[in-house]
Formats: sequence, C-alpha cells, structure tokens
Amino acid sequence: MQVTREQYRSLVSAALRSPPRHGRSPLVLYMVDMLDLPDSVLPDLPELVSAGSNILVVGNKVDLLPGDSPDYLKRFRKLLLKSCARLGILPAAKGIGDQADRTGRHNLVDVHLISAKTGYGVEELISKLQRSWKCNGDVYLIGTTNSGKSTLFNTLLQSDYCKSKAPEVINRATISPWPGTTLNLLKFPIINPTPDRLFRRQERLKADAEKTEEQLSGDEQKYLKCLKKQGYLIGRVGRTFQQQKSKGIIHFDPDELSFNMEEEPVIPSKKPKERVEFTYNELKDARWFFDTPGIVKENCVLNLLSEKEVKIVLPTHAIVPRTFVLKPGMVLFLGALGRIDYLQGAKSSWFSVVASNLLPVHVTTLEKADGIYQKHAGDTLLKVPTGGEERMREFPPLTAQDITLEGIGIFEAVADIKLSSAGWVAITAHLEDKLQLRAYTPEGTALMIRKPPLLPHIVAIKGKRIKGSVAYRTKKPSPLVENIKSNKPMEKKVPKM
Repeated sequence: MQVTREQYRSLVSAALRSPPRHGRSPLVLYMVDMLDLPDSVLPDLPELVSAGSNILVVGNKVDLLPGDSPDYLKRFRKLLLKSCARLGILPAAKGIGDQADRTGRHNLVDVHLISAKTGYGVEELISKLQRSWKCNGDVYLIGTTNSGKSTLFNTLLQSDYCKSKAPEVINRATISPWPGTTLNLLKFPIINPTPDRLFRRQERLKADAEKTEEQLSGDEQKYLKCLKKQGYLIGRVGRTFQQQKSKGIIHFDPDELSFNMEEEPVIPSKKPKERVEFTYNELKDARWFFDTPGIVKENCVLNLLSEKEVKIVLPTHAIVPRTFVLKPGMVLFLGALGRIDYLQGAKSSWFSVVASNLLPVHVTTLEKADGIYQKHAGDTLLKVPTGGEERMREFPPLTAQDITLEGIGIFEAVADIKLSSAGWVAITAHLEDKLQLRAYTPEGTALMIRKPPLLPHIVAIKGKRIKGSVAYRTKKPSPLVENIKSNKPMEKKVPKM
C-alpha cells in the first residue's frame, strides 16, 4: 500500500495549515535519513508548511555511519544544512539564530543529529523540544519513508517528552519498510515541562552522566552490548516521570480463593487488564505530538524491490566500509543494482563502498562484466534482485551515465557516486589524476554525484591489503556510548596507503 503525493499533501498540509491551537503555530520536526542525503530531503516541504512555521531538522541514522575524522558529525550537520537550504526548505541565511533566519519564509529552530534506534542524541533533542514549549503548539513529525519516523515516535512515547500515562493508552507506531501502513495520524500527548519537572529531569540526566558502564544494571549492560553490535553511536534514553501506581493493596475475591479440604484448589483465571483512559481534564489543554505517513521518494530503487530485497538493501547495522583498489579496465558491481566501470585513468584508484553489509560487492574486468551481469543478476552471486531469470525479465535494465572526476590526493575522496538508495561508492584518486567512469543504475532510478562526499576520509577506515586481491580487509571502528563516564571520544589515525 503506497501513499500518493496527493494523499500525503492533503493529509499533512491540512494539519500543518490548520488554525493554530493554543494561539501558537505548530512545530515541524522534519526527519532526514543521513544515509540518503540529499535524496531524503523533501523538495515540496515549503508547499506543505505555512509561512512562519518553526522547523527543527533532525538527521537520523548517524549510528550507522563510521566516523572518518574527529569532526565528522560537524561535517554531517553542515551538509544537512546546505542540502535543505539548496532545495529552498530552509532560508539561505548567515547561520542558525540570525535575524535573516527569523524573518525568512520558514523559521529554522535547529539542526540536530540523532539515532532513533540506539538513542544517540535523543535526550538532547527532548531538551530542545521542551525549551520550545512556550513558542510552539502541536508538533508534527514528517519525512520520507524509511527515514526512521516510527522508531523515533516509539522512542519518544517511552521518554520524558510524553505524559507518563500515555504509553499504556497509545498504540505504538508500526515499523515497516512499506509506506502508507496507515493514513491515520498516530499521536501522543506531550508532557507540560513545568520548572519542577525540568529540574527533576536535569537531576536525573546529571546522575546518569556520572555512571560508568560497570555501574549500570545487568539488563542495561546487556542492552548496551547489543546496541554496540548494531551501531557506532549509542545513547541512553531514560524516564524521569513514571505513572503513579497504588502500592500495598491486593485486590482479590475471597469466594474464588476458598475451598474445603476435600476439593482441589481452583486457580482463578486472570481478569483482563483494565484499559487505561485519560480524563477530559488531563487532555483538554494538551499539546500533541503527531506522526505522519512517510512520503515515497521518486526515482528510488527501493520502489522496484520486494520486501525481502528491501530488507537486504536497507542497512540495519553499523555499515562496515569495503575498499577496493581498481585499475583502469576494471568494474565494480553493487549487487545487481549498481555498476561502476573504471574506463580511463593514469593510476590505480580506491573505490570505497558504503552500503548494507548484506549487499554483495563483486569486482571483475570490463571484458567479463556484461557476461557476469547476464548470468548472475537475480542469482546468489549478486543477490539483489532475487528470483532468477523470471525476476530479471520484469526488472528494469541498467542505464549508464558517464562521469569525469579529478583526484585531490590519496587521503581524501573527490566525490561519492550515489547509486539511488542502494548506497554509494566514494572515489579516492591521486592528485590531478583524471578519471573517466561510467556508472549504471536501474532505469527510472536516480544516480547522482555527491560533492563534497559525505565521508571524504573513508579510505582511512580499512585494514591491510588482502594478498593477491584488489580488496582490503574490513575494519569496524569502535562504538561510542553517549554520556558514559568511562568512554572517551574516538581518535582517528590516517594510515599510509
């Protein structure tokens, strides 16, 4: 089931352009998938949001990307700002908070990086949202499909941002790779950040920040260990305010528990759990947090794939970069969804693949490339698409685009060749070496050259060269747990090539 642009516009625009409640305009929490930048930035957002609305941009899935330098998160933030401003979503102004921003068509509140899955940056996001309480009304979470909106909705539902009673009342958002699972707006009531609550929350955050991993409970340590296997940046989202429950009172029916010595005791069946409801007074002045349906990206390779194939292509664990050194006349396949031919160049160049760890990479020669695609597309060697010859008969053919790049040195990639939403290949070449490349993606999908690259120093994240091979051993950087006393920021050393 898919949401058309017309359905999405009708639903979301009606909500965002409705008369302000509580005398305040809504806050738009705009989520962007950092793996798919800039394609995950909606070009029609300004048309959905009324002039003067406040927008907080959230870059999600930073936990899946390895740090290629100590300041890589600052670089992500700047690139996210530029991508939004270039498409007219944010005013091209001097900087966040400048007068030029506040007087523009839309008011930029902030740009914030998070991982909705591991919790990185979420507590800080909650604090920012709470500080905007007096300035904004309801909050609307919008973005493209697969950007992580439902995961963030579920995380905030269990946090200090939501009324403590709400998690037992509100249905959790369904997390699915498919868009349009519902056209109804999921919502929960936002807790009023009174001075007392803010003080208690800050005390809890301060106490949490003083803990080391060894001081966490066994369940917390086990959960952190699991998250470390899945992401590079880990956060801890706690809860300060809990629903009040009666203590020391046991409710039972004495007649159900009584029996004589000749009878077998009968254990009463469990009564259904009483449904928790809000009272009118609890919600009459409430502000609400709404999750909206994700809009389908146009020209996206995921639109061509089955659910099984989407699960292979979309990364769910920390991406481990795979680097290969290619000479002119060699070809790199990313599954059967992308192909890059190295046609001309003076020297060998480095091709670093950033994609799902489940999506195979195959390197061959230009002479063999067409034969390999014909024989193995739809088969286990290239893996996606799956289904053999029958599947490939209905799958669009690959179409080519010629690319010319000039190397800027062996320690820095010159550009990313982004193969729709399947991933990208960062190209690192010798200084002033002119490269002639030809890249392929399925017909009807977007292929783009991203300059500057998202991870310019990615060639440094590799192991030793595998003897007799064009590949380097993969190397996974250490994870970093946010607000854990014993952890120190990761330091990056650039090895010699």
